[in-house]
Amino acid sequence: MKRVLIVTGEASGDLHGANLIRAAGRLTPQLRFFGAGGPRMAEAGCEILVPGEEIAVMGLVEVLGHLPVIRRAFKRLSAILENPAERPAALVLIDFPDFNLRLARVAKRAGVPVLYYVSPQVWAWRQGRVKKIAAVVDSLAAILPFEPEFYRGLPIRVEYVGHPLLDEFRIDRERDAFLAGIGIDGGRPVVGLFPGSRRSELHYNLGVMLDAAALVQRRQPDVAFLLPVAPTLERSAIEAQLLQRQLPVTLVDGNIYDVANACHAVLAVSGTVTLQIALAGAPMAIVYRMSPLTYAIGKRLVKVPYIGLANIVAGEGVVREFIQERATADNLAGEILHILHDPGYAAQLRQGLSKVRGLLGTPGCSGRVAAMLAALIEEQGHA
Repeated sequence: MKRVLIVTGEASGDLHGANLIRAAGRLTPQLRFFGAGGPRMAEAGCEILVPGEEIAVMGLVEVLGHLPVIRRAFKRLSAILENPAERPAALVLIDFPDFNLRLARVAKRAGVPVLYYVSPQVWAWRQGRVKKIAAVVDSLAAILPFEPEFYRGLPIRVEYVGHPLLDEFRIDRERDAFLAGIGIDGGRPVVGLFPGSRRSELHYNLGVMLDAAALVQRRQPDVAFLLPVAPTLERSAIEAQLLQRQLPVTLVDGNIYDVANACHAVLAVSGTVTLQIALAGAPMAIVYRMSPLTYAIGKRLVKVPYIGLANIVAGEGVVREFIQERATADNLAGEILHILHDPGYAAQLRQGLSKVRGLLGTPGCSGRVAAMLAALIEEQGHA
C-alpha cells in the first residue's frame, strides 16, 4: 500500500479530488489517500485530516482574519511531509495556490514528488510565478488548453488533461420532475442564485443577490428562486439572511446541474460554478464583490479583461459581469428581468455558453490525472 497526501480547500477541488481518487482506485488500487478536503473526498475513501472549509478563504483581508486556523493546518500537513515515518509516496495539490505552493516547497525539501492539479491562474496575474511553480512541482495537470504554453521551456512536466467538470456533468432529473420533487410548478419562471462555496463569498455576495431577487419578485411575483447549498457552507448562515428579508427561496442540496438545468436565469459568483452553469446551458449573469482593499489590490494585479471563468474560456464576454460597485441589486435585477422577458437575448446567452462547453475538451480528465500520478510515483520508485 502506498499513501498519497492530497490537499484542497474549496468545494470545486473537493469534487475534482473525489473523482481523481476514484479514477486512481481503478488504475492503481494500492493507493490510499489522506489529507485536506471535503465530504465528497471523504465519501470517495479519503481520510480527512483537515476539513477543507477550515482553510477555504479568499481575499487578503479575509485571509488575515483566518490566519491562526490556516497556520495550524499548514503545520500539521508540513509535519507529515517532513517525518520519514509518515512521508507519503506523493503529494497531490488541487488548485488553492497560496496555501498549496507553500506546501509544495516543504515537499520538495523532503523529497516527496508533487503533482499539481489545476494550474494556478498565471495567465491572469503574477505570470512570473511559473518559474517558482516549476521549481517545486514535478508534474502539472492543466485543465485549460492555453495553460501549457506558459510553462514552455521550464523544468516541469505539464499536460493538458481537459476539464474535470466534463467527467461529472450529468442531469439526474429532467426539469419538470426535479421541480415537482421540490414542490415547484414547472410552469413558473425559475431564477437560480449561486452565491459560491466559500464563507467569504457568502458574506460579500449573498446579500446583494437576495436584494436583487426581492426586486425581481416585486416586478414578477410568480418567479420561483432556487439556491444550491455548497457542502462547504453552513445552511443556517443562508437561512438567517433569508429570514431577515422574508424572501421565499428554496434551498437545494445535491446535484448542482439539476438546479441549473431547472433555471430560466441565474445569478452566479465567478469561478468554477460559471462553467458548471455553462454545461447545463442556463443563461446567467456573473456577480462578484469582495472587500474594498482586496479589490483595489486585485485590480492592479489582474491582467485579464474578465473575471468569470466562462468568459475567460470563451475569450469574450458571452455573459455580463457585475463586479464590485457595479454589483448592485438594481443592476442584477435588471439583467435577470432582461433574460426572463427577452427570448432572443436568452437564446444569445445560451449560444455563447454552448461555445464555452465546446472549448472545455473531452471527458476522461480524472483518468488522465490518475495516470500522471501513477507515473510520478513509479518514476520516484526507480529514482
